[in-house]
Amino acid sequence: METGTPNAAGALKDLKVVEFGAYAAGPCIGKYLANHGARVVHVESRQRPDGFRLEYPPFTGNTPGMNRSGCFALFNDSKKGITLNLKHPAAHPAAIRLAGWADVIIENMRPGVMGKLGLRYDSLRETNPGLILLSSCNMGQSGPRANHPGFGSQLSALSGFSHLTGFPEGSPQLLYGPYIDFIAVAYGAVAVLAALEQRNRTGEGQCIDLSQYETGLHFIAPALLNQEVNGQTAERDGNRDPQAAPHGAFPCRDDMWCAISCWDEGQWERFCGALSRPEWKTQPHFSGLAARKEHETELEAAIGTVTRQWDAWELMRALQEAGVRAAVVNRMQDLFTDPQLEQRKVWRKQLHPEMGSRNYRFGSFELSETPGEITGPAPCLGEHNALVFKSWLGYSETEYQHLVEQGVID
Repeated sequence: METGTPNAAGALKDLKVVEFGAYAAGPCIGKYLANHGARVVHVESRQRPDGFRLEYPPFTGNTPGMNRSGCFALFNDSKKGITLNLKHPAAHPAAIRLAGWADVIIENMRPGVMGKLGLRYDSLRETNPGLILLSSCNMGQSGPRANHPGFGSQLSALSGFSHLTGFPEGSPQLLYGPYIDFIAVAYGAVAVLAALEQRNRTGEGQCIDLSQYETGLHFIAPALLNQEVNGQTAERDGNRDPQAAPHGAFPCRDDMWCAISCWDEGQWERFCGALSRPEWKTQPHFSGLAARKEHETELEAAIGTVTRQWDAWELMRALQEAGVRAAVVNRMQDLFTDPQLEQRKVWRKQLHPEMGSRNYRFGSFELSETPGEITGPAPCLGEHNALVFKSWLGYSETEYQHLVEQGVID
């Protein structure tokens, strides 16, 4: 497939999407739509580029640059990139024309910003009644904290994850990365598809108000239910689980680790056999879940002494063959050579003009009849201005050059 060519066989091959958004929570939704055939236009400006371009490492060669960001690349493959300075007084007609072309608009600005830019949904749908607008922001468009600032770390804290992460004697721990953003992405993609289904039946679009904060609550449902039903507040407990022992990550050779859990007595006995420690099965302080939980610190120390002698992969295989749940703790470099991910073509290479050949991550599902594809690298800033404004939106060369000279297309 030619680099940058939309996936003509994709399930969404007739869909047109415009992104007035940045970072992860909005653009990642557009990425998944693009991977399945949609034409997705990512809107930025030189005055206000996507924050991932310059604010977050890694950068190719550890040298920051507008077109050298790994974060930006990961969430924007297969799209077209344009620069439209929405704050320019003459930019509004071009923005309206872009919105009229689109089936879907995705934005993750603060509540009210789209309105200030003259892009309120109720006015946009007057000329494009089938338009679907997805607004994805921290708290949603309403409520006493609708304008609450912050990123994924703050949302993870508000959603209860940080309170549950860490050791009992320590402080709450922030999760790695913008975890809630990526939960919201899954909900956002489903919401767009549901709105498209409704439009197919009625011809009417709709506005989707997605609260990233609220999406996180689904992933702590057991703790919420325990609070609601039993009045019991879940607390931090490291890697431990009240229903399993052992339950944790244990050291192996070469600074590797293996995550192991035993959920019943049969698994515990098979675990002891696989580690050639049959005596553990008969020791009173390890006999039964209650006893192992009471002596869990001693149990974990004893297991760690044994697992340190093992290669992590050999330990994982031995335990799995014995019917015990176990998995190697992968490091970042291991994920790029994992045979499971390789066989399923999760990593797909694209050649970027400044970053060179890089792996891009495909989604976690594949459609048998309309397979998805990564059709091009992330766009350089403004790379597709001429294509989008002239070929897709129908501006003449004279009109296009006038917008460039004015600084509307910057």
